[in-house]
Amino acid sequence: MIPVTERLRLKKNADRRLKAGHLWLYSNEVDTVATPLKNFEPGAQAIIEASNGRAMGVAYVNPNSLICARIVSRNPEQRLDRSLLVHRFNQALSLRESLYDKPFYRLVHGEGDLLPGLIVDRFDDVLVCQLNTFGMERLAEVIVDALLKVVKPTAIVFKNDSSGRRQEQLERNVEVVYGELPESVLLEENGVQFSAPVLDGQKTGWFYDHRDNRAWLNRQVAGKRVLDLFSYVGGWGVQAAAHGASEVLCVDASGAALERVSGNAVLNGVEDRVSIAESDVFEALTALRAEGEQFDVIIADPPAFIRKRKDITNGERAYARLNREAMRLLGRDGLLMSGSCSMHLAPERLMDVVRGAVRHQDRHGQVIFQGHQASDHPVHPSIPETSYLKALGVRVYRD
Repeated sequence: MIPVTERLRLKKNADRRLKAGHLWLYSNEVDTVATPLKNFEPGAQAIIEASNGRAMGVAYVNPNSLICARIVSRNPEQRLDRSLLVHRFNQALSLRESLYDKPFYRLVHGEGDLLPGLIVDRFDDVLVCQLNTFGMERLAEVIVDALLKVVKPTAIVFKNDSSGRRQEQLERNVEVVYGELPESVLLEENGVQFSAPVLDGQKTGWFYDHRDNRAWLNRQVAGKRVLDLFSYVGGWGVQAAAHGASEVLCVDASGAALERVSGNAVLNGVEDRVSIAESDVFEALTALRAEGEQFDVIIADPPAFIRKRKDITNGERAYARLNREAMRLLGRDGLLMSGSCSMHLAPERLMDVVRGAVRHQDRHGQVIFQGHQASDHPVHPSIPETSYLKALGVRVYRD
């Protein structure tokens, strides 16, 4: 093991969050007189010191980022190298294998698995990775080597096109870095098969985080007419059809995503009950209302309307509008699945959004389900940012 020799010292009392278990350090917490950030190469590892010089652990550093360092080990003698990566990957794999009987899940969830900046989604023998920080970028070859040892995949994709890379001043790229991709990368969720667009789709090509929320909804849809808004490749809608929905309409602005919806419907033999509409969702809601359409179940699971704190006000307005307009299309006794992946939208604020939408329609609401991200997206108890996904199942009815 090559020891870490560089040192990054914190200001007085700036070690409180680290003592509480957090893994991030901000640039304004660093004693830049004692240890100038400008002296560090992006991605270099350093021993983090309290103001009194006491070693607190090892982090990788990016002097050009607001989050200037991320802890990778509390042991000042341990660096993030192949050995530690293999150990952490084995820990992560052990958890997922205890949770799921098939190899379709998020294998590594960044800080939740003590590997800040790294995401790995597993599609059986195919792994799709996102290296979102300079620290992980510098270890790209080592990460591949460690994954080959632990998981033995036939193909590894680097899907490095996230907004986080821009913030770290990293180039964005997508490439197959090991093996060859099969013609179709398949997954199974809740007994339903999908083809995931791992090269040109959103994120890693799939959203495993809503797995449990979809499983709950699947039990409510038999014989129902379902509207799936922001459908992407049909994770909600195709599952609903496969679990007995009489009719499903998937709406998305992406024609490519909707082609995947149709393909996934065929894959599960439900193409006769799944239709698609390429449109801006808000425009589609207006058009459907003008046509007098009504649905028994509506899924409103949009992309993040709040990406940064400065977006909170406008984002909450967008969530409110979406839920309000969706509820207009519910039948007399309908079910709304309202989701949010915005970390900056607090769970109680989503509840407020739903409450306001119900009252706007002069109807009654009953929250009969409160969902969260699936267990393969573990929450770090000291890092609120790792808990981001919300889902509310709301019965909307009249007296």
